[in-house]
Amino acid sequence: MVWVSHLPLLMVLLMGPSVVPGTGGGKKAPPAPHFLYQAKFECRFINGTQQVRYLARWIYGRQDLVRFDSARGDFEAVTPLGEPDAKYWNSQEGGLQAARHEVDVFCRYNYGVAEQGRMVGRKVQPSVSISPTKEDPLSPHTLLLCTAASFYPLEIEIQWLKNGQEQKEGVFYGEELRNGDWTYQTQVMLETKPEHGDVYTCQVEHASLEAPVTVQWEPRKSDSARSKVWTGAVGAVLGVVFVAVGLSLFLKKKKAAPIQPPAALIR
Repeated sequence: MVWVSHLPLLMVLLMGPSVVPGTGGGKKAPPAPHFLYQAKFECRFINGTQQVRYLARWIYGRQDLVRFDSARGDFEAVTPLGEPDAKYWNSQEGGLQAARHEVDVFCRYNYGVAEQGRMVGRKVQPSVSISPTKEDPLSPHTLLLCTAASFYPLEIEIQWLKNGQEQKEGVFYGEELRNGDWTYQTQVMLETKPEHGDVYTCQVEHASLEAPVTVQWEPRKSDSARSKVWTGAVGAVLGVVFVAVGLSLFLKKKKAAPIQPPAALIR
């Protein structure tokens, strides 16, 4: 794993007429309303401080002029404008040795400072959740959104599984977004046609976790099926009510009517 630290130590914005760096003031730069001359210094670490690379770049406008790479050990001109500076700096033994020592003096030292400040080795476990949604209520397809939030470092792996099988079709990855507390969040969406009995799993692997975290989601019955169930239940209840009311009216009417004697007894 490589951790890169970008530390711009010099950034100068000059306005109006200027001279080209490395020419001793004898040659004017091309006419321009302004230009930018800056130096950037990077430390690249592999396996902690076992492999450290120091890289310094001097930039005019948007073009590198000169660079120093500790893997190379001297100053290198990137463009013709940088040749005078590279030649001069390489001739200064003291400055050249100082640049070579920046691997220890600048990079390894600042790594120790960052390590004490818990910037190096900092790990925050992600919180994982699944939220289903539908773009079209009439469509059989469902969008499943797996969200991994508040994790650090940036590297994370998220997979969608259906009944234990990894899904690659219909999977869309969102960008990693920075939070304001040195953590990140991201989302991975799966477009699928769920059926009753299917089990969907969002699996997350991260450096802060000893084992992958999994969150499952199972589809419920469809809206149409639930509607049919409710319709049947309501119909059954109404049927019972109607039968009860009809029986009650029949019994009341039968009780209120006078008893008629047999026709043979009527004179």
